[in-house]
Parts: sequence; structure tokens; C-alpha cells
Amino acid sequence: MTDPTIAIAGLKKAFGKVQALDGVDLEVHPGEVYGFIGPNGAGKSTTIRVLLGILKADAGRATLFGRDVWKDAVAIHHRLSYVPGDVNLWPNLTGGEVIDLLVRLKKNGDRAYRQELIERFDFDPTKKCDTYSKGNRQKVALVAAFSTDADLYVLDEPTSGLDPLMELVFRDCVRKVTAEGKTVFLSSHILSEVEQLCDRLSIIRQGRIVDTGSLREMQHLTRNQVHAEATAPLDGLAGLKGVHDLELKPGEATFHLDNAATAPVMAYLAQQGVTRVVSTPPTLEELFMSHYATDVRAELEPAGQAK
Repeated sequence: MTDPTIAIAGLKKAFGKVQALDGVDLEVHPGEVYGFIGPNGAGKSTTIRVLLGILKADAGRATLFGRDVWKDAVAIHHRLSYVPGDVNLWPNLTGGEVIDLLVRLKKNGDRAYRQELIERFDFDPTKKCDTYSKGNRQKVALVAAFSTDADLYVLDEPTSGLDPLMELVFRDCVRKVTAEGKTVFLSSHILSEVEQLCDRLSIIRQGRIVDTGSLREMQHLTRNQVHAEATAPLDGLAGLKGVHDLELKPGEATFHLDNAATAPVMAYLAQQGVTRVVSTPPTLEELFMSHYATDVRAELEPAGQAK
């Protein structure tokens, strides 16, 4: 296997008494689209700032392309493009001037593709940056980033402020660079975006990675939802192991099913003359909430009542 593009081991960073990162470990390999998700304050942006050499970690090790992110930051930045979630631009320059400036800094921009991206993102590059909405400021950063031939694209909430049509253009850009063997590290709060784009992902919670894997590998954390219709009664589902939240109607049943119980439950349904079965795998949002539901409930409970 080739060496990882991103390698993080035991990464720690504190701000005063707040432990922002508490032993983060992850690896991203060449050609991957890697998702990095978590709520505000979980440590996503802090991790990215360490990777970019903006913050120095208190402990642990982080490398990009096998080089130390703090000591070799300048060399590393020649090989990556970065899009933040909140883009600040020079107010007296036009959007096109900013794009040209950012691309020239990399010295490997594609002017033809730059123009194609401007058109696809429906962006007016002639206006001054102080007139742009948040979505248009994001477009400046995205056009500049994808016009550059980078080996790694670090994208921190890159579609913040974009409308759904522009999000589709963004997804096409990601697919194009990964088809060329580039690597994408994507931090996003749009779970459908992560589902559609990412090969693997990590969930970070309170500065720690709580789960890592492909979406398929992580679906063991929640149950499939099943709707079945049959010619015979389905009351016997109530006694089967792995069936949860059963709702029965004449000739129909809706329930949640543990993956390990799929075979015996399907065998039972076949015996009952099943005519229709729809099984829906858990979404990334359900996986995400399975890690945070306890925290959310605790925050909503009145002081002194949390268990």
C-alpha cells in the first residue's frame, strides 16, 4: 500500500483548560475522498488548522505527504489547495482578480478550466469582493482551488452558503479531481454530501475520533428499517430476535432490524407469503446522531436532572 497522504497519530491541542483535540488518530490515502464530521466545537477546524501549519499541536504527530505539517508547512502548501468555510476577500479587488492572484501563487493553474468553473458556478468575476454574498465568496475560493493542480484538497465546510444547484457543481469538481488520483479531505455538515462523495469518514466527538470506516462498514451501528407486506398475519415477528419497534397492520409490518437477524427474519417472512419487502439502510445522519443523541438529551434536560 502507498504511504498515506495524511497521517495523524495521538494529536493533542488545548486552548487554556479546553482540550480541543485529545489523541486524534487518522490516515487518508491517495485518491480518497475522506469525510470528517462532527458538531460545532468537536475539533474539526482545529484539526485542519494543525494540518495546514496554522496551529502547532501540543503533542502527537501530523504529516502531509510524509512531511511534518509544522516544520515543512511551506513545501507542503505547494501541493495542496484549501477552501475555508468562511472566506474573507480583499474588498477592493474583483472576484476575478482574487482568483487570478490565488492561482498564480500556486504557479500551476489551468486558465481554461478556471473560465469553465466560473461559468458553471454562475459567478460574475467583474464585481468587487465587498459586494459579494457569502455564497459568492465561497465560489471565489472554490474556483481558485479547483483551477489549481494540487495533490490534496482540504475543504472545510466548502459549500456553506451555496444553493443546491451549486452544490451539485461542487460535487462534480470533487469527482473530477479524485478521478485524476487526487486526494480530498472534506469537513462538512451536509451529511448527504458526505454520503455521496466520501469513500471513508471519521466522526469526531469532543476532540476524539469515535468511529472510522466506510459508510457501509459503519452501518452496523444502527438498524435497517423494514416494511413488509404478506398474505398471512405477521404477528410472529414480535417473538423474533433482532426485531425492534414493531408496528403491525393487517397484512403489513414495519420494524427496525439488526443486520445479524436478517436471515431468520427473511425466512419467516417467506413462510408467511411475503409479497413485498422494502429495506432501508441507515443514513449517515442516523449514524451521526447515534453518537450525539446522549449529549443532546443531556443539554436539553434541566440542571440537576441529567443522568
